[in-house]
Amino acid sequence: MKHRCFWVTDSKLYQEYHDNEWGEPVFDDKTLFEFLLLETFQAGLSWITILNKRENFRKAFDNFDYQKISKYPENKYKALLQDSGIIRNKLKIRSAILNAQLFIEVQKEFGSFSKFIWSYVDEKPIVNQFHKREDVPATTPLSDRISKDLKKRGFKFVGSTVVYAFMQAIGMVNDHTTDCFKYPRE
Repeated sequence: MKHRCFWVTDSKLYQEYHDNEWGEPVFDDKTLFEFLLLETFQAGLSWITILNKRENFRKAFDNFDYQKISKYPENKYKALLQDSGIIRNKLKIRSAILNAQLFIEVQKEFGSFSKFIWSYVDEKPIVNQFHKREDVPATTPLSDRISKDLKKRGFKFVGSTVVYAFMQAIGMVNDHTTDCFKYPRE
């Protein structure tokens, strides 16, 4: 049996996410936006709640197409508020639309969102050596810095904890614990 990080439950969905996505470096802007949207909706909730609704989010938010999301009219916003398959939080839905617009602005400035976000780590993931749950931080000085930058640009629901979870999800930091089969052994 594979030994996984402490946070992985018996849920097949959680195990697949852990084994195939979490901590894997993502450089594709579309996927980066997907994780950014999902992480902002996760604020204050458990990640398994979001994972269980991920396909509903995919349908509701046009396959995470930030170009389309950035142009959502008021009637689409109202329709999202009625969609029981997603988290129906007014502020989070509004922020998804705003963040899509700002995501495009960052792309214009840097050539891609990927170039912007990965420049914080010189395009190389930070591999941490955490042994147990207590070792893994909720925030770091780097997530504080990125959060501050995103907020300055107008992004919403991007506090340091959300940003650190985003960094973990997209593989900017590899926080698989040293006893996990996914921990890099070189």
